[in-house]
Amino acid sequence: MIRMALTACKLVTGANWEQTNINSTSRKHHCNLLFKLDGYDKLSPRTNCPLQISMNQTSTRCSSLCDPVTSSLQTKNYEPLRTNESTLIIVRHGESMWNEKNLFTGCVDVPLTKKGVEEAIEAGRRISTMPLDIVYTSALVRSQMTAMLTLTQHCCQKVPIIINKETEEAEIWSQIYSEDTKNQSIPVVKAWQLNERMYGDLQGLNKQETAEIFGKEQVLRWRRTYEVRPPNGESLEMCLQRAVTYFKNNIEPQLMAGKHVMVVAHANSLRSIIMYLDNLSPQEVINLELYTGVPMLYIYKDGKFIRRGSPAGTKEAGVYAYTSNLALYKDEMLHGTMTK
Repeated sequence: MIRMALTACKLVTGANWEQTNINSTSRKHHCNLLFKLDGYDKLSPRTNCPLQISMNQTSTRCSSLCDPVTSSLQTKNYEPLRTNESTLIIVRHGESMWNEKNLFTGCVDVPLTKKGVEEAIEAGRRISTMPLDIVYTSALVRSQMTAMLTLTQHCCQKVPIIINKETEEAEIWSQIYSEDTKNQSIPVVKAWQLNERMYGDLQGLNKQETAEIFGKEQVLRWRRTYEVRPPNGESLEMCLQRAVTYFKNNIEPQLMAGKHVMVVAHANSLRSIIMYLDNLSPQEVINLELYTGVPMLYIYKDGKFIRRGSPAGTKEAGVYAYTSNLALYKDEMLHGTMTK
């Protein structure tokens, strides 16, 4: 039946699909598109049509291609590192337009500045030889911009694709019907739980002016204590509850399965996750500074997280330590890039 269908497609399109490199799933999808144009999709399921292909089988295959958890992410040119250790890369988004203006941003959705764009690209250069299977971002655009710009610098040359699963329709409409294309992409998962801490009535206010009105000590208590909430906002403890719960339920299982993960989020949601990874006390975590656009590497091995520092940048040396597996992987990636 497939050969008959391909012959029909050749007659209509003029292309010899039997001699191309199109995989079977893509062929079936293209054939089904042709059948819809010709009205075959309106025939009864019992109609004896020699070119009829099961849409249910095709749909099942296509759905599996869109699942970042179950789908294979290996390609011919890029073989992910498969050992008993996984890598976790954590990146705070690049400078936002409200960072530049010294405003409380919180959950207000503002984009990156030109400097933030440059920071994201530099972060990509730093991690360009690190293995990556899946990326998680917050639901805020500054986090997503940073993730996308970072991935443009990666040696694997995969295309980052945001996974839309908010509604059934969004999931169906964003399906990919080519297995080869899917294998040349990297899934990017959005999660509101990774959003910045919600600053309530402080959002949009200038930090310096707010300190002059309410006093530096009060503003410091709102910003850098574990349990104190700003007016109608979240405490760091509240932010930690949602961010770490999401990390444990969604990201950590990926690492346990051998996947290599990057998380691009915000100062306080990442402080919360680092508090969990490094077993920090509330006092230690409030003094933790995270700079915009600077990646931090962890190794997940034998159920434990080991901090390895930050990859070296083009402007300064990093405090970054390769494991033997990562060093070998970096050499292979760089050799493959130089020989292309």
